[in-house]
Amino acid sequence: MILENATVTLIAFSAVVVLLFWLIAKSKWHVFLALLVPIVLFGMIPGVDMDAFIKAFQVGFGKTIQKIAVVIVLGSLIGEVLKNTGGVEKITQTMIDLVGKKKMPLALTFAGFIIGIAIFSDVGYVILNPLVHGAAIAAGTNMAVMSSGLVGALQLTHAMVPPTPGPLAAAALMGADIGKVIMWGTFVTFWGALAGYVYARIVGPRIKSEPSDEFVGESFVEKGMQLPSTLKAYAPIAIPLILIAGQSVAKNLLPEGSALRSIMTFIGWPVVALLIGVIASYFLVQDPKDKKEFTGSWIEEALRTSAMIIIVTGLGGSLSAILKGTPAVQTIADAVAASGVPSIFLPFILGIVGNMITGSTTVGVITAASLTTPMLPTLGLTPEAGMLAGAAGSIIIKYVNSSYFWVCASLSKMELRSSLIAYGGVTLVNGIASMAVVYILWQMGII
Repeated sequence: MILENATVTLIAFSAVVVLLFWLIAKSKWHVFLALLVPIVLFGMIPGVDMDAFIKAFQVGFGKTIQKIAVVIVLGSLIGEVLKNTGGVEKITQTMIDLVGKKKMPLALTFAGFIIGIAIFSDVGYVILNPLVHGAAIAAGTNMAVMSSGLVGALQLTHAMVPPTPGPLAAAALMGADIGKVIMWGTFVTFWGALAGYVYARIVGPRIKSEPSDEFVGESFVEKGMQLPSTLKAYAPIAIPLILIAGQSVAKNLLPEGSALRSIMTFIGWPVVALLIGVIASYFLVQDPKDKKEFTGSWIEEALRTSAMIIIVTGLGGSLSAILKGTPAVQTIADAVAASGVPSIFLPFILGIVGNMITGSTTVGVITAASLTTPMLPTLGLTPEAGMLAGAAGSIIIKYVNSSYFWVCASLSKMELRSSLIAYGGVTLVNGIASMAVVYILWQMGII
């Protein structure tokens, strides 16, 4: 046991959380230092067994990193290729072809739902912004109608469906089955995205947000660049998801020792599945110059993008391991149980707090996972239920402290008030609707 005194532990636990959020929100510290400093200060509390504390820090960090580091880099590389080769636009074009140009807001919502799995939300919106303005002008509607569903959907799968770094890291922290998280996260976010689309159709027309012709001519197609085929565009996303989900199915349905189960277990291992996705993404590269970028600068950019998430997730693992060695976990879990509030709402609330204070969905979902993981057995939650609930909370609400909010607001050419109603409102609806589906699945014993 790292610390025996329950009262001291609860005070210290509360102080760690408050200091963490204060350092990020008020002092504008980078989340790496904002996490590390409170953890180290926790070790200076009188009564802490220093050897146990150091061991928990190292073991928690190491076990978490070894699960996610390579996978996050591979996933980031797939996103980098899709961004630079027109894959994102091709996926969007297929959604437009599927539902028709007359339903462009729905097509863009579905496009965001798929693209958010592989691409960071802000990057996805930057790429699609010219298309959104052009579609709004052509349809004679405003940007709130055309873009709100897209903005919310990009954020949903970014928060809840691996191999996007945030949910992948949270799943690793909580020991969740990634295949199950992919399957049920996709199901949950589909309904959450539809709820966001309905919000955009109802509220959007009442929001002042005229499109601009400034961005017309900036898309891949308008620049005369050839888009990849549909198969090539979808393969880097679809193949890893199918293989990882297939691994979970194989473990549940096939007998141990069978050759097919062994094969599916190996190719469904996220490292192998995403490596296959990276290989598939190489076929998106059409320009010989870009082939050099693929093996050089694109990999370097993927490493830069991944580094912060990997380290922060490792620190989250350390915090979780430290808390497991204290009475705080049992005390908090008992208090939740005594309150009569369904335990599934604890990670949901932690996700909301983490996101709204830091402005980061990724930090929100990792924070919720780090704090909830030690309590899972006492709360009676499966890792999958806890992870999805925390992720649903981490979507609520995108507003002025979020870099994603400002990317969407500035590129949409919306006034602040309009952006808050359109984008803050849609992410609120997304999160509530997704949590409602998570709650139903949990009540039914599915997750």
